[in-house]
Amino acid sequence: KVGWYNAVLQPAFHLPYPDDTLAFVVLSTPSMFDKALKPFVNKERLKIIRDPVDQCISHHLSRVKEKFPDQRVDVMFDYEMLPSRKPKFLAQTAAHVAGAAYYYQRKDVKLDPWGKQKIFGVCIHPKYGGWFAIRGLLLFPDIQVPFLEQPSPVDCVSTEQKRIELLEQFNFHWQDGRYRDIIEVKERYSEEQKAYFATPPAERFRLLGLSQEAQ
Repeated sequence: KVGWYNAVLQPAFHLPYPDDTLAFVVLSTPSMFDKALKPFVNKERLKIIRDPVDQCISHHLSRVKEKFPDQRVDVMFDYEMLPSRKPKFLAQTAAHVAGAAYYYQRKDVKLDPWGKQKIFGVCIHPKYGGWFAIRGLLLFPDIQVPFLEQPSPVDCVSTEQKRIELLEQFNFHWQDGRYRDIIEVKERYSEEQKAYFATPPAERFRLLGLSQEAQ
């Protein structure tokens, strides 16, 4: 429910809907690369003019909207910004309150070792660890669900030591991706997918066999 999200944030970040409004957080799993992105690129090769992943997600969420012709469906993407340069929604907070993934933050560590350093939080999924992404939000403004019970996210990094290790790896060594394996995972990105996301965005078109003209 939108109210769960708004309850944990300052008013500046609130979503402008009644508290009981139904919302879905959309995640992409490791298999998205092979099952969605590559077929999309093959089919829409000539129409890709910006980030292929963003366009692929947008395409699939548009198809979801088409499944509800009689409903208003508002879509927000993780990369969208407001004119104020604030994100349209805080993806990790949304995932946490929806019970999709646990958002580990500095406040989850009792004996904080970082002093005045800024420490960013990170979501961990009980099945995929850090090998997933939060892609968007689907809101159904005409559907109110006062009866919906809030699920708790699975606290899969439950020891103080592991949480410190997670936040250290994410904040200071995120490039090596070790934080993604903080727990035993069921599935991770393929080597091809790792290479794709490790490549600077401007060079990713070449990896997918797209021309610079398309870019």
